[in-house]
Amino acid sequence: MSLAGKRILVAKPGLDGHDIGAKIITLALRDAGADVIYTGLRKSPDYIARVAVDEDVDALGLSILSGSHHELLAQTRTELAARDAADIKIFVGGTIPPQDHQALIDAGAARIFTSEMTIDHVLAELELALTETA
Repeated sequence: MSLAGKRILVAKPGLDGHDIGAKIITLALRDAGADVIYTGLRKSPDYIARVAVDEDVDALGLSILSGSHHELLAQTRTELAARDAADIKIFVGGTIPPQDHQALIDAGAARIFTSEMTIDHVLAELELALTETA
């Protein structure tokens, strides 16, 4: 599995203070060859969008455990669009109930990842999504 040459931002929006999953994904992405930027905890959608644009990323992963995944995805997409960066693919991971998956996909998430998925599955889906055209 290779994500070589891909630039991926992993971000923790909102007030959620749990980042072990985000750090595990960050390390797995790095080991798969991606250039990874991690924002750290409690970043605003505005900040995340600015970093995504400044770092010229191919993808943005939002790690959300707070239950505010609908709002944080929408706000981040709005901020990216305001910076002419709506083409950056967004992935959402964390505590996402199955009944919310389709709504997040409809709202622009390229993929949804949960703790039940293996790292290999997540990496394979990311690689696949990054080769898909919009």
